[in-house]
Amino acid sequence: MNRRLNLALLAVALNLVSIARLCAGPPFLTDDPEPVDYQHWEAYLFTLGDLSGGNNIEGPAVEMNYGVLPDTQLHLIVPMTTTGGSGVPTVSGLGDTEFGIKYRFVHETNGWPQIGIFPLVELPTGNASRGLGNGQTWFQLPLWLQKSWGPWTTYGGAGEVLNFAPGQRSHPYGGWLVQRDFGKRLTLGGELFAQGRDTDSDQGFAALNFGGSCNLNDHFSLLFSAGHSVAGERHTLWYFGLYWTW
Repeated sequence: MNRRLNLALLAVALNLVSIARLCAGPPFLTDDPEPVDYQHWEAYLFTLGDLSGGNNIEGPAVEMNYGVLPDTQLHLIVPMTTTGGSGVPTVSGLGDTEFGIKYRFVHETNGWPQIGIFPLVELPTGNASRGLGNGQTWFQLPLWLQKSWGPWTTYGGAGEVLNFAPGQRSHPYGGWLVQRDFGKRLTLGGELFAQGRDTDSDQGFAALNFGGSCNLNDHFSLLFSAGHSVAGERHTLWYFGLYWTW
């Protein structure tokens, strides 16, 4: 009985980790196709959470992006991860490491959105036996679009997660976001994001998420968001981060 309970708790923890790691477009779950400018850097110091029958917190975590070529961005996330709650012992440690390449192959015009791909590989650097990682390498393969009109910007798309670790399922995901600039300092927006079943016992979920950014100057910003599921599994989501660019 104890062995079955431990396996069930481990599956829950792995599920929570995979959901949290879909937060690819800070501070939202939906991403955009726009890469970092050529030979420029972005850095994020952030924490994010997912409350769903237990607690999963990813942070402190560091994200680095570099414009290695025109229209091409290298991407890396190295997180600390904490899981527990609802009868599950709390454990903390290094989580899985994320590496990706964003490539924009269509630029925005008056009648056409910009379009890009952002394949990601999740490397199993976290200890799966402690619920801090997936246990095997897994992949995300999304396509993103974006269009702007004055202070308004909308972007979104969809993709597929390929995950063949024990207890995990490959599944689709996608989202769409609308945001507005309020002057040069404040941007606010909201998104609808959904994903399919990522474990044999999961139902998938759809969530509404709201947040934005406060630009303190041309190089430094505060990012924030919070949301809740509106269908499927119950999730309460949040993100807070510090952003630098140079």
